[in-house]
Amino acid sequence: MSAKNDYVYGIHSIRSAIEVEPERVIEVYVLKGREDSKFNALVKEIMELGIRVNEVSRKALDEKVFGGVHQGIVAKLKSAKVKGDNELNEFLDTIKEPFLLILDNVTDPHNFGACLRSADGAGVNAVIMPRDKSAALTAVAKKVACGAGETVPVFYVTNLARAMKELKDRDIRIIGTAGETEKNIYDTDLSGPLAMVMGAEDVGMRRLTRENCDELVKIPMLGKVSSLNVSVATGVCLFEALRQRLAQM
Repeated sequence: MSAKNDYVYGIHSIRSAIEVEPERVIEVYVLKGREDSKFNALVKEIMELGIRVNEVSRKALDEKVFGGVHQGIVAKLKSAKVKGDNELNEFLDTIKEPFLLILDNVTDPHNFGACLRSADGAGVNAVIMPRDKSAALTAVAKKVACGAGETVPVFYVTNLARAMKELKDRDIRIIGTAGETEKNIYDTDLSGPLAMVMGAEDVGMRRLTRENCDELVKIPMLGKVSSLNVSVATGVCLFEALRQRLAQM
């Protein structure tokens, strides 16, 4: 799911990288001649960590991120080990009341990054995705995630249906989203150990994923549009779950 080295770009993503995993940062490239307080403060922090900082041209930065909006700063990182089934089980052993997000058929890195950002904001413990036909945690996804790519663990499982059954064995309820169901998400209990399943807006969840959900719910739609972008729908569902969970504290 990843290359020998990863690139992260943008102020928020790089700040998160040096705060969470500074040991992975190999070197940083900054736009020569850029001067502003937020930018300079970040560069100073990076240099104080002993990380090499290279001043380069805008063209050189553009080439490293294939035209992405880098905000004048790009970091080269040692590739992170992809977390899979074993790591997921070890992680869940440490969580008392899991709040999880499962993404099925989500292949667009922009949508993936936006889902990660919502997951971080809503207090999700981890994101679970199938190893095949899923977006990787690329520089694009991390840039959109605004730092959540470093703070929310992502686990790529070999068999999603099997992983969902194992979640049930841990007494984690699995709630899927589907436009054709009659159950409204706002009338559904989303407290306690929970995994929320989101599918891509064009194809939804796969059949086995749907069949392994304990319950299917929908977001009520009053306009002419039949569905929301998966990242928007994810935000709606996760923050409704957060609202309910906060109400019980």
